[in-house]
Amino acid sequence: MRIIAGQYGSIIIKAPRGYRTHPMAERTRSAMFNSLGDIQGYEVLDAFTGSGALAIESVSRGAKYAIALDTDNKAYKTAKANVEKLGAENVKVVKASAHAWSSTNVDKLFDIIFCDPPYNDMQLSTVFALQKHLKPNGLMVLSYPGREQAPEADGVVVVDNRNYGDSAIAYYQKR
Repeated sequence: MRIIAGQYGSIIIKAPRGYRTHPMAERTRSAMFNSLGDIQGYEVLDAFTGSGALAIESVSRGAKYAIALDTDNKAYKTAKANVEKLGAENVKVVKASAHAWSSTNVDKLFDIIFCDPPYNDMQLSTVFALQKHLKPNGLMVLSYPGREQAPEADGVVVVDNRNYGDSAIAYYQKR
């Protein structure tokens, strides 16, 4: 895996081994960040971080900071090692579930919340509970299996949806 653009562009990072995570394909990640446009100064939450690629890519492209969450020990260690390798001081890796972190950080708001949960356990109730952490006009970006429809939830509306074969990306905003 490599970081695509920005300050850390072209630097190779590691992905956790095993089946508990599924690193987002570079093509999908590139298209997603291109559709987001300028994220300079944004505050980002990467709720199911895996390797930390989305958090790192965000700060590489100018985000103010990113918080990267994962409950899986291998993913946490991998993301932490990737961040340390790059010296990305504005990425904080936290070993916690998105649900647990959310319940202890109720006042924290973000411009972008990335949700790339394991496809075999989408945890949609947790994903959509994170909407309370969106700033006005903020985006929640969900990666889900490409063969399925974009999940719907009360309180948010799909403002864009893009399919990349095996995966799809839905962009949500608060109603």
